[in-house]
Amino acid sequence: MKLVFATNNPNKLKEVQEMLPNTIELLSLSDINCYDEIDETEMSLEGNATLKADYITQKYGYDCFADDTGLEVESLNGKPGVYSARFAGEPSNSENNMQKLLTELKNKSNRNAQFRTAVSLNINDANFLFEGICKGAILEKKQGEKGFGYDPIFKPENNTNSFAEMSSEEKNIISHRGIAIKKLVSFLSSYKK
Repeated sequence: MKLVFATNNPNKLKEVQEMLPNTIELLSLSDINCYDEIDETEMSLEGNATLKADYITQKYGYDCFADDTGLEVESLNGKPGVYSARFAGEPSNSENNMQKLLTELKNKSNRNAQFRTAVSLNINDANFLFEGICKGAILEKKQGEKGFGYDPIFKPENNTNSFAEMSSEEKNIISHRGIAIKKLVSFLSSYKK
């Protein structure tokens, strides 16, 4: 089965590729010669994921899935949420986003947060949604060199390490994206056309 993953993020692409069985041939946007910037204009993760999947399916005709992920911080009323990638403004920059978040949490004792991923799958003219959540807390300073995005300042529940201190295999087992992709893979393995 061929599926397009609608992302321009090479880190996400690699992470997801590692989780898929070899019965699924994963195509990137560059594999289908799509170099369009798909604006995320919806107000929810599910809306943005669906918008990106629909764009690829309608314009290029491929079965496709897309994701959108947000970091939701309890004491900031769920922010940055849908704006996680652009929290510190454009152009999107992980370092600036982390610094802004750490500054906003400076005097807050509640550092509870969760990563939430929505995956939208378009297959055979039908749409399916999958969700993954990883609860944890925001650290006071960066820890680790691996991962991307907010990984150096997010410590999942029941762990002593940040995402950025874990191997991709360790992270994929418990991460929001890992959970959502496992649901997607489980669905695809039993899906009949």
